[in-house]
Amino acid sequence: MYDIILFDLDGTLTDPGEGITNSVAYALEKCGVPAPDRSSLYRFIGPPLLDSFKGFYGFSEEKARKAVAYYREYFQEKGMWENQVYDGVEEMLKTLRDAGKRLLVATSKPELFARQILTHFGLAQYFEYIAGATMDETRNAKDAVIAYALESCHVTDLSRAVMVGDREYDVLGAKKVGLPAIGVLFGYGSREELRAAGAAALAERVEEICGLVM
Repeated sequence: MYDIILFDLDGTLTDPGEGITNSVAYALEKCGVPAPDRSSLYRFIGPPLLDSFKGFYGFSEEKARKAVAYYREYFQEKGMWENQVYDGVEEMLKTLRDAGKRLLVATSKPELFARQILTHFGLAQYFEYIAGATMDETRNAKDAVIAYALESCHVTDLSRAVMVGDREYDVLGAKKVGLPAIGVLFGYGSREELRAAGAAALAERVEEICGLVM
């Protein structure tokens, strides 16, 4: 049983596929790179953007920062709202909150955007704290965001805390901080990816999360 549950945002609470891939395609085109097949851009969902532009396209630090700025141009105007809450998520959060669980968000998305998205969809009310990356990318690694969330809520006993996310970055980030992680299979990570990263358990459906943490 866990008393403190940290949730990833993209691919775990909401499906941001359309907005993120549209934003990436916009940024690539502004950088002179023809937009590839949309399915190849789903790999941008999860890891920090700066690292993704450098790792996936070989951009220099300077070019990657320009790409992130272009991405945010589209994302702030349109991409943020090209998003939808997974079926059953609000009911799951309400069940956990009503059971006395402390719910936090730990996302590599900039905290400002995460708060706006969760407020827009009516989900912010369920969380004690919404922790995200900084706009200048100084805090963007998943372990740093998780540690920041725990510190912000004065959590020192990690034995009753767990991370829930859909990508290996969530599992590996949690492991660095000393938390187990539950991987969800309805997002953008595969069963193989999450198992290889060391997920303590897997949830195929949103409805399974309550049973795993309670």
